Amino acid sequence: MGLERFCAKTPGMVTLALHARSLLCIIGLLSSVSQPVCEAFNLDVENPAVYSGPHGSYFGYAVDFYLADASVVIGAPKANTRQVDVTEGGSVFYCPWSLSQSDCHSIEFDAEGDRNALLNDTKHQVDFKSHQWFGATVRSHGDTILACAPLYSWRTEKDIPRSDATGTCYLSVHNFTKFVEYAPCRTGSFGQGYCQGGFSADFTTDGKVVLGGPGSYFWQGQVISAAKENIIKAYYPGYFMQSVDGQMQTKQVKAEHDDSYQGYSVAVGEFSGDQVEDFVAGVPKGLMLYGSVRKLNHHSHFGFHCDALRFRALGFKLGTDIGKMVDLLVGAPMFMMRGSGGRLEEMGRVYVYLQQGPLNLELSEPHLTGTQVFGRFGSTIAPLGDLNQDGFNDVAISAPFGGDDHQGLVYIFNGYSGGLREKPSQVIAGQWAAGTIPASFGFSLRGAQDLDMNGYPDLIVGAFGVDKAILYRYVILTFNTSASLTVSPGMINPEEKNCMIVNGNTNFQVEVLLDSRDHKKKGAVKRALFLDSQQPSLHKSVRVRHGERVCDHKKIYLRDEKDFKDKLSPIYVAFNYSLDPKAAADSHGLRPILNYQTTNVIEQKAQILLDCGEDNICVPDLKLAVVGDRKEVYLGDDNSLTLTFNARNEGEGGAYEAELYVVLPPEADYIGIARNNELTCSYDTENQTRYLSCELGNPMKSGTSLMEGLRFTVPRVKDTHKTIQFDLQIRSKNENNSHSEIVSYKLEVVVQAEVILQGVSRPDKVFFPPANWQVTKNYGTEQDIGPGVEHIYELVNNGPSRISHTLLTLHCPLNVQSNHLLYPVEFSTVGPINCTSDHKINSLSLKVSHTCTTAHLSGSNKSCSNVECWKLQCTVGLLERGTTAILKVRSRVWAETFIERAYKQYVLECLARYSVEKMPYAILPKHYPSGHKKVFVLTPVVWNKPDIENSVPLWIIILAVLVGLLLLALLIYILYKFGFFKRSVPYGTAMEKAQLKPQAASEA
Repeated sequence: MGLERFCAKTPGMVTLALHARSLLCIIGLLSSVSQPVCEAFNLDVENPAVYSGPHGSYFGYAVDFYLADASVVIGAPKANTRQVDVTEGGSVFYCPWSLSQSDCHSIEFDAEGDRNALLNDTKHQVDFKSHQWFGATVRSHGDTILACAPLYSWRTEKDIPRSDATGTCYLSVHNFTKFVEYAPCRTGSFGQGYCQGGFSADFTTDGKVVLGGPGSYFWQGQVISAAKENIIKAYYPGYFMQSVDGQMQTKQVKAEHDDSYQGYSVAVGEFSGDQVEDFVAGVPKGLMLYGSVRKLNHHSHFGFHCDALRFRALGFKLGTDIGKMVDLLVGAPMFMMRGSGGRLEEMGRVYVYLQQGPLNLELSEPHLTGTQVFGRFGSTIAPLGDLNQDGFNDVAISAPFGGDDHQGLVYIFNGYSGGLREKPSQVIAGQWAAGTIPASFGFSLRGAQDLDMNGYPDLIVGAFGVDKAILYRYVILTFNTSASLTVSPGMINPEEKNCMIVNGNTNFQVEVLLDSRDHKKKGAVKRALFLDSQQPSLHKSVRVRHGERVCDHKKIYLRDEKDFKDKLSPIYVAFNYSLDPKAAADSHGLRPILNYQTTNVIEQKAQILLDCGEDNICVPDLKLAVVGDRKEVYLGDDNSLTLTFNARNEGEGGAYEAELYVVLPPEADYIGIARNNELTCSYDTENQTRYLSCELGNPMKSGTSLMEGLRFTVPRVKDTHKTIQFDLQIRSKNENNSHSEIVSYKLEVVVQAEVILQGVSRPDKVFFPPANWQVTKNYGTEQDIGPGVEHIYELVNNGPSRISHTLLTLHCPLNVQSNHLLYPVEFSTVGPINCTSDHKINSLSLKVSHTCTTAHLSGSNKSCSNVECWKLQCTVGLLERGTTAILKVRSRVWAETFIERAYKQYVLECLARYSVEKMPYAILPKHYPSGHKKVFVLTPVVWNKPDIENSVPLWIIILAVLVGLLLLALLIYILYKFGFFKRSVPYGTAMEKAQLKPQAASEA
């Protein structure tokens, strides 16, 4: 359809959208839309044709147009086919063009499985088609389609079970009526065993096939070309090696060119001025890995090559034909440049060479460089034709791993006399987020063909990671528009509450997003609403005719101050308009668009009036002082801490959204507020920094002074730093003088521990002489020596810090003047304690343990120099806070010594000492633990028998009882003889008693 026909239609619908930040009462909005202007230059990205292939087949790895039948051919190199015993042989799909997007079906280029040959009456498999990546390269020319399998392998030597990836290609000619194989590297010649023929391919205008094989000749690479008529003529089924008339190919060169990868990409163009097309081959690892491009002259049968162009890159894609002469585009998707931090970053680049004359290519600047790291900008380049009708061809360049989630991007660049515009006119993003395999949207591109026959070229984009290919058509009608916006008043007084909120109806549907540039968190409360709808958005559709102007105004109101915090930032009103998506499409299903150079978003702003003077600018002067209830924290302790701060504003104006910002060290935790008032604090983490923010006022007015305490614990103190630090600052949203100075409160990290040594004797006394003990010279058991005594010593770490190395020594008496005092039997320990003795113990063959003794004999005139002592020395390991190391020493008192010498009032006195040698910290303690550094454990020897040892023999008790009874009987007999037991009447006879009775009664 022609341009004039489309422009003759009625004017399109224009959708106007208004986006605004909150204002108080009146906002005037003025918009105008001018006449539409017809141009052809943008893709219709809203209505693409999407073709899908089998899951996991890499459908879309290669794409091309097939204009002979108005369709698209799409390679799927990992697709499964009907070939017998072939896994993932690959396929090419035929997808007819229609608005209904008909299903694609596979083209059966090769129906055979792996082939065999009969050698010496034995069948040998000669080729291997599994995983050959058939369809990795697809090109079309007229009614011919070329499809290649660069990883196809065949057995080069009959006696050696080895296969080489020579690669092979097939041609479909005469609209799929005939299929022929073309495998120019399957020759058996030395050096072509890993050719990978068909890795890249192209057609000349007259139908010559051009193949790239980057693996030939030890990866020097190779370019091969033959006319398709000669290929068809030379093909004979069943013959593996065929000679094609007129075939040209590059030869092996010096070994210094090994690993160059010539043929990684190929393109066709006329550069020599002889009106015969030449070939261009990418050599991505040539020139010491800088990369190069070689132009191959057909007259010399590829004996001539030109290394005039070189780039810092490892991969290339080539494109031609930008201007009126054939130009050259070279993609370097792995180009690296230094970023802002000085580090190399892979950005990708495209170089443009403009042909000024025969063999005269000049590099155009500036170069096109990618904007996203690892996006692989320049991976594929596709000429598009002259989209915007300015006389210069335009180009599509892909970054298949660019964009959000690396879904892939395709950039459209318009050409001009100096090469390509620096900025793209359109950027198309893939619709599919990256999964296990990135979508790779844009990995393959083909353009400059009018598939739907509407007079304008189309673009097909492959996204093999999601097994899709997308066809985009070009819009041919563009509207040029203009708009303006006025906001009144520019300053809003929150004290003027003169807006009446009513639920009225309106004929307009303007779409508004208030506070559209709010920098607060997502979901923050909008500061303003539309007056007639009490909503933050409105939408309106309007029809604008040629040259017509449309004006409108709306009122919005500021919300109550309690509903939002931000009073300082401007309130933006954003006016946005676009074409109505419901506008009528043309007969090809295309809709008009706005000129991409048109500004369709306009912003204005207003301020909220503050109590800050005539200039409406508040300048606070924020002061902060901090004191704490401690200066030290101890390793191993919970370390409670209270920080008391005094926050003041001594400036001229209020501090808006003022907060106390406290950065917590990693060792600390926030508990709460020290006092019960209205201070509100919240705890959060940002970029692994933990901080506390406490609201001080909105605004914190001038003259305000606030004092409050914050409580913390510091339980995770480590010895990696000698101090820990709290950083405190008052922050506000004011534009000027918004923060106070940072106040740091430091705490010194201290190592400190309280260590106690305590001991006890069991029993606390030893009585002599021992009960039932007899002198003997043959000691069979330890009881034969004398009474037992056990000393228990406890070394306690009360913390808070740990101790790791302590020496504990014990001295007890052993002999005095060759007389035995104590006989050590055994000792035992509990905890990390290890002891050694300077005397042999356990002479009665009891279990030997480490023991240590030395002491002096109390109650005698003998000095310690006359006493032989024994010493037990112990090493105590790591003791955590609250843990104990216990030493138990069990001995026997030599009864023979004390009975024979009749010693009285002896005190066996053992002395224990400790010394903390080390604490397990990099920080040294100010003072090593002292506490009770020594302790005496006394065991008195008492020469009197306890109650249980003074019991009376039974016969004495019986005798005493009998004597007592005898004496009692004798006493009774004597009393009897003296009449003690005779009864007497004191008052005489009974008569006498009767006579005395009344007198007794009267006396009573």
